[in-house]
Amino acid sequence: MSIQTRRLLGTSLLLTSLMFGASQALAEVVLHRGNSGEPQTLDQANTSIDIEAFILKDLYEGLTIYDAKGEIVPGAAESWTISDDGTVYTFKIRENAKWSDGSPVTAEDFVYSIQRVQNPETAAKYANILYPIKNAEKANKGEAKLEEIGVKAVDEKTLEVTLERATPFFLELLAHQTALPVSKASVEENGKDFVKPGVMVSNGAYKLESHVPNDNLVVVKNENHWDAANTQIDKVVFYPIDDQAASVRRFEAKEMDLVYNFSADQIDRLKDSYGEQVRVSPSASTYYYVFDTRQEPYSDVRVRQALSMAVDRDFLAEEIYSGAQLPTYSLVPDGLGGYEAAKADFAEMSQLDREDKAIELMKEAGYGEGGKPLNIEIRYNTNPNHERVATAVADMWKNTFGATVTMTNLDVASHYAYLQEGGAFNVARAGWVADYADAENFLGLNVSTNTSFNYGKYNNPEFDALMAKSYTEGDAEARKKILHDAEVILMRDQPIAPLMSTANLWLVSDRVSGWQDNAANEHLSRFLRVAE
Repeated sequence: MSIQTRRLLGTSLLLTSLMFGASQALAEVVLHRGNSGEPQTLDQANTSIDIEAFILKDLYEGLTIYDAKGEIVPGAAESWTISDDGTVYTFKIRENAKWSDGSPVTAEDFVYSIQRVQNPETAAKYANILYPIKNAEKANKGEAKLEEIGVKAVDEKTLEVTLERATPFFLELLAHQTALPVSKASVEENGKDFVKPGVMVSNGAYKLESHVPNDNLVVVKNENHWDAANTQIDKVVFYPIDDQAASVRRFEAKEMDLVYNFSADQIDRLKDSYGEQVRVSPSASTYYYVFDTRQEPYSDVRVRQALSMAVDRDFLAEEIYSGAQLPTYSLVPDGLGGYEAAKADFAEMSQLDREDKAIELMKEAGYGEGGKPLNIEIRYNTNPNHERVATAVADMWKNTFGATVTMTNLDVASHYAYLQEGGAFNVARAGWVADYADAENFLGLNVSTNTSFNYGKYNNPEFDALMAKSYTEGDAEARKKILHDAEVILMRDQPIAPLMSTANLWLVSDRVSGWQDNAANEHLSRFLRVAE
């Protein structure tokens, strides 16, 4: 081989090497996320469940956000000040905060977004989360004009928010998906179509590329995000798979990097195989059954009490969830914001004593053996864990009362849509994860005027009065006592039967770094890294 040939070959090899290195450097970094179900919508004003929030918080950024540790940090607002009486918040929006179309994120966008959520015509499911803002509740109920809501654009990058009263957890409320902004220009131009791929304008670390319902949803890096330089993942693919076994198989085949909510009976096997990739972390949340109080026999407090007493929560937590859940007898998780939860009065009884008392109550109500037949349908969202819980509870009610129990299930979006739209039922599975560290977030679900989340239509004026009083009580300790008294009533009436304090179950591939377990269950893709 001549010297010239060797030189040409060397040059060719060098160019190939450089090109290969460049292609590696430019390789797209993709995160594959299993997301447990199809979102009902991508309109933040009409979402309410976590699988929607995971997507929306990648697409949009509120004034505040949760960091990787699950702590509140600045988001679209770089800073804020709070008045001495805690009722006026002044936010400075980042100068370099932009929408994905390159236009600036302004204070007026946030004014418009908050007014839009409170507009009765929007019918926002979670409008009440922003009720601490002055006149927000009145506007939402048609008792005040939208312009009277306590939000004002002082200038293009300064937003002033006035509250009805001091609300210590207000910054946490602003990180909720309901408080995520929309582009005023985009919504006014596109109407309901503003959520569609190719149309959506967002201000988060990612923008919507495509969405094939019940298949996948793809978001790609938003180059106009103020912190784009530190966002390492180029594309995130969300898979709405509610088949937990299928999700685990795809994780094991390395087709998915994250899996949310795998089957609890697989914990030991998965830990043996994947060790630290199996994440079981405490959550400020409650797994409960709700009774439709509009119809007999669930309108009878004795029937509700009896059904709740007959459920062996220890069995559910230990046998079905392999200890990944804890039995509970209160709606509010223990220790939330220093609040002392009120437990049902049968919490300290043995399970055998509970069952004896339950039989007695059911007979008093005229149902069960020797009385009217007890036919119960349990509704739950499609999920092997929920199916096993329902099957176990059905056996408990059959063995204790001679009840005939059937089960029906829907996908998660349809299940909650049915409940939120006021569909009739007997008993339904539900769960609640704290949006902010305050007991009101759980207890407020059962206020009679809460049309979105009071699934069983519980109505107790005494309970409502205490909840109303809690909103005007300025002393923190006195307020906790009022909330405790309200929960005492709730646990006495048992419109809901709290069953377990839940844990967050995730599979996290060893390809993923930056993951931190946290009770808020907040895991923005922008804080993660993926090793190819």
